[in-house]
Amino acid sequence: MKKLSKQIFSGLLVSALILSPLAGCANTSSASSKAKQGASTDASAASQTSAGTTSKKYEKTIEATVFDSQANYQGVQTGWFGKIVKDKFNMTLNLIAPNVAGGGDTLFKTRSAAGNLGDIIMIGSENGRLSDTAKAGLLVDLTDKINNCPNLSQYPKATEMVKGLVTDGKVYAMPSQVSKQNPTTPSEGYDLTYGPYIRWDYYTAMGSPEINSMDDLLNVLKDMQKKYPKSDSGKKTYAFSFFKDWDGNMMCCAKNLLCCVNGYDEQGFQFLSADGKTEQSIIDEDSYYVKALKYMYKANQMGLVDPDSTTQNYDTMYSKYQDGQILYSMWPWLGQAAYNTPAHKKAGKGFMLAPVKGIKIFSYGCSQAGNKYVIGIGSKAQDPGRMLDFIDWLYSPEGVEMSCSQTAGSCGPKGLTWEMKDNKPVLTDFGKQALSGEKINVPSKWGTGTWKNGISQLNFQAVQATDTDPNTNCSYNYTLWDSYLEDNKTPLDTSWQTTMKAKTTLEYLKQNDAYVVAPGNAYVPEAAGTEIDTLQNQCKAIIIQDSWKMAFAKDESEFNSLLQHMQKTVKGLGYDKVLAFDQKISDNYKDAREKATQGS
Repeated sequence: MKKLSKQIFSGLLVSALILSPLAGCANTSSASSKAKQGASTDASAASQTSAGTTSKKYEKTIEATVFDSQANYQGVQTGWFGKIVKDKFNMTLNLIAPNVAGGGDTLFKTRSAAGNLGDIIMIGSENGRLSDTAKAGLLVDLTDKINNCPNLSQYPKATEMVKGLVTDGKVYAMPSQVSKQNPTTPSEGYDLTYGPYIRWDYYTAMGSPEINSMDDLLNVLKDMQKKYPKSDSGKKTYAFSFFKDWDGNMMCCAKNLLCCVNGYDEQGFQFLSADGKTEQSIIDEDSYYVKALKYMYKANQMGLVDPDSTTQNYDTMYSKYQDGQILYSMWPWLGQAAYNTPAHKKAGKGFMLAPVKGIKIFSYGCSQAGNKYVIGIGSKAQDPGRMLDFIDWLYSPEGVEMSCSQTAGSCGPKGLTWEMKDNKPVLTDFGKQALSGEKINVPSKWGTGTWKNGISQLNFQAVQATDTDPNTNCSYNYTLWDSYLEDNKTPLDTSWQTTMKAKTTLEYLKQNDAYVVAPGNAYVPEAAGTEIDTLQNQCKAIIIQDSWKMAFAKDESEFNSLLQHMQKTVKGLGYDKVLAFDQKISDNYKDAREKATQGS
């Protein structure tokens, strides 16, 4: 994210914005006491409604504009989640999504210049963005209101963190993914965010050959492609399929292939190890980024890469996983969500973690201060009190349950996707189908359309899904429930468990010392400044452009020529200056991770 231009700020600061009265959240001792006891609490009386019941607190129906930097959908929230919001708050959500509207900062700058980002604002707080947005008068000051909110008030470390991001020390937003867990606890659950996942049924049918390294995996995948050349619909199979949608400072798919299974994640133009002690410049010959590009080049030379990778988007790629056309997934929530349906699993078919030796999967630890992505209220919001009630509800146990998505494991609405049996949460038959990725329509009581189309489009995880839900005394993440593990005794699961000698992915990784946790912490990178931002944008354009060309180079000579061109060009554009700034940020991350561990 780039910060706002000085011209926009000066224009906004000329006149003071007149705010509507902010009277949201319950301001009673009983409400606070109820929240602290861990009971199911909602933002207000409006949150006590059930599916199909309209709130009486808000008589006027409104449409709330949500400026959402992480959303992958633009327009009005529909389906079952939209109905729940309408029933509880008598409002609809109209999402404004930069990701859909062309990416970049154009939409942010345009709306900022007009003095109105939206009723609800969801942005990254790093690089001075939260501070700049607050200074510009675009956000409501929530400092005196947080303690009156039964759910937001449960996370004091989170509010302290955001206070430190603005010069006046006030609270203008609430961080996402707040947690009450230890910072060295993996935040993801039994399946981490990254990892080498393959078509397990094909792998075992081949005799479960040893995979001694990620390079060795290419040979296994080639043999798999030869033995299983057609998808379920008869299309040609490939080991890998890529897309450009998420490219940022570099080629996203290249980063995820090798970096994140070797204990590193990106930080600017660096790869930073989980313990913060080791950094790599991504353009260096021996960096995992360049190694990943060579890996992709080699895979393409072997005929393992989908030729549509350079032109398709994420949705098109996802449909290929659903068809069984792709044999490898770098994320569990991609291959498994797309293909591991109940029917496939009962048939012994699906994606599971591959036993690749020597890997060290990167995991982010839980952070009691939350994540750098934040949510706040626009200074020109039409009903600030209602907006605050809604935000507080998102942090309530019920709100966390409801805000599930295709990439987060929260359980969904009680009575629809799950229920209590013998004092323990269990998935309903509907939940088993819906949460496994099957296309299924919701019952009329819950609205219209399919489950998938009705999920929260906010792409916002208020509370870490692996935290304990006080409604169930189990995790919000249904994949961590005992009942889920008990149900997961399909031929696919038992085959993997028998071969790997572990009940879950995380258990296997622990047994084999195959993952490493970056301790959760409160550090948010400071603003880089206009010069660094400009240089970074120039450099990353070249890096992404040449990276894609390298992955699909016709021969090794062309690959090396493109690598040299990339290195030389970005050096001439000021790469080293940006890297020096990234080094300072990496040093700060190291200190923050050490402090988080010491304080846990």
